[in-house]
Amino acid sequence: MRNALFITIEGPDGAGKSTQIANIEKYFQDKGMEYIVTREPGGTKIGEMIREIILDKNNAEMDDLTEAMLYAASRAQHVAQIIKPALEEGKVVICDRFIDSSIAYQGYGRGLGDAVLDINKYAVEGFMPDLTFVINIDPSFAKTRIKKGTEDRVELEADDFHKEVFRGYVELEKQFPERIKAIDGSKTKEDICKQIYDILDKYVVK
Repeated sequence: MRNALFITIEGPDGAGKSTQIANIEKYFQDKGMEYIVTREPGGTKIGEMIREIILDKNNAEMDDLTEAMLYAASRAQHVAQIIKPALEEGKVVICDRFIDSSIAYQGYGRGLGDAVLDINKYAVEGFMPDLTFVINIDPSFAKTRIKKGTEDRVELEADDFHKEVFRGYVELEKQFPERIKAIDGSKTKEDICKQIYDILDKYVVK
């Protein structure tokens, strides 16, 4: 079997990524392959501290560029400490969000454009996902899945922001069809899981 596979899961807030990450984890468990599950922002002690700063709803005054650079800082630590070593050991890395989130949320949502990619080129050290699942779901509907009162600073943004984020994901899918696979998030959890498993079967060499 092929090892050292870097898989990322993307989509609007409330898209149901957590459920499908658990299904992807089970896929590799059943195959007896070594894997790790991690997330962004976060994944490391330093990254989790940065995550708290980024998502704290009390930090409403945060500048857009500051936000983008904090995400990149968390990612740099994540790649150096967790992702790079795991891949070099031949493990599968399953990551909840990665660079595509920054492009969608800060590049499109915040309107920072190519500056986001420029910042993150240093953070990723050339380690890009082999396969990215984007769970496509209308952001207005996805927002209704988030329990009132539990929203973080980014989830509390206006609908127009989340629509731009969604547009960013659609554009990324067009730019990188060989890597980014769109998943219909309007289907049942079981149907979404099947979509993902069918794609994984093509990437995991038996």
